[in-house]
Amino acid sequence: METLKENLKILLSYIKMFIKWLVLSTIVGVISGLIGTIFHKCLDLATYFRTNNTYVIYFLPVAALVITCMYASFKVKGNINTNRVIESVRKDSDIPLVMVPLIFVSTVITQFVGGSAGREGAALQIGGGIGYNLSRVFKLGKNDVRIITMAGMSSVFCALFGTPVAAAVFSLEVISVGTINFTGFLACIIASVVSFCVSMSLGVDAVSFNPVLIDTISLGIILKVATLALLCASLSIVFCVSIKQGRKGIEKIIKNSYLRSLIGGCVIILLTLVCKTYDYNGAGMDVIEKALLGDAKFYDFILKIVFTTITISAGFKGGEIVPSFFVGATFGCVMGTLLGIEPTLSAAIGLIAVFCGVVNCPITSIILSVELFRAEGILLFALASGISYIMSGNFSLYKSQKIEFSKLTASRND
Repeated sequence: METLKENLKILLSYIKMFIKWLVLSTIVGVISGLIGTIFHKCLDLATYFRTNNTYVIYFLPVAALVITCMYASFKVKGNINTNRVIESVRKDSDIPLVMVPLIFVSTVITQFVGGSAGREGAALQIGGGIGYNLSRVFKLGKNDVRIITMAGMSSVFCALFGTPVAAAVFSLEVISVGTINFTGFLACIIASVVSFCVSMSLGVDAVSFNPVLIDTISLGIILKVATLALLCASLSIVFCVSIKQGRKGIEKIIKNSYLRSLIGGCVIILLTLVCKTYDYNGAGMDVIEKALLGDAKFYDFILKIVFTTITISAGFKGGEIVPSFFVGATFGCVMGTLLGIEPTLSAAIGLIAVFCGVVNCPITSIILSVELFRAEGILLFALASGISYIMSGNFSLYKSQKIEFSKLTASRND
């Protein structure tokens, strides 16, 4: 009888926990879904206007200066970026609410004038800021604060990209590489699904591409994909180092942030005019779609890295995830021709492999491949993700990301 009472007590505690996270995650999902949808539509409008009025790129220096002034005007202790969100989950540090409107507005401005940046990094900041500050409202304990912060990250990411499962796992996996605390999975997946439903009901289309079709999986195609994955791992290192060292180098040369913004904006204008194309301005989703159809220039990925490095160094906001998609898809498309892989397949492999290399999230990458390209090529995507994860070493877009286990020895890092 005593054992039965204890079991019922345990069962009741699990039911209470489930109800708590069902309610909290639904609230997070609804709020994040609404804000994420507004953010998505603002970005679409900004991109549409820029595409049809290309003269707006001449406002790049002014826009960069405005963004720099916006961030400087708020005397917030510490950095206000994606690393701040990751640190909040790992080290229980705070996320100022002002981060949400700052990254929202600055990312829209960046896309409006043609800065080469993405949007998913901004989604993590918006979602993390929403989740963390809701935890203050609900007066949650520190462990629950971590979970609801990750739930917010997942839900806004999903509202923008329309990949609920990948969004839920990504927020868990990106915090500490090599370990995933699945205690937060329930909250993250509920928030993602609710956000997905909210955004879809308000007219946001999920990102998806043509399914990857594979006739047969032979030893030959496996070896070719493995080779491509090795190259993508190397490219992901180049991408991360370029962003980090490029920003450091430019900051060292031009110490004044306002002057750096003006010069950076002017350099992007100059590069755009020299290249005689707007392919490298903005997030570049149209170029990604072309690459996935087998159409990419051999230098696309190089120029995107250059444009993105200068954009981030100039103070523009948005993130580097979509640019990594661009780099991976265009590189994969080009290398597919050389390796004897169908370019549409190699572009998809490249997109996933480079993404995996820059964020160190193989499980998310595999799930993302299924949500974007369907499940037929999962074996090849999993192989590419595994190789890229290991061979990209400890490089990452996020310096706050902790590599819990060594990729060389599988031992825990100190």
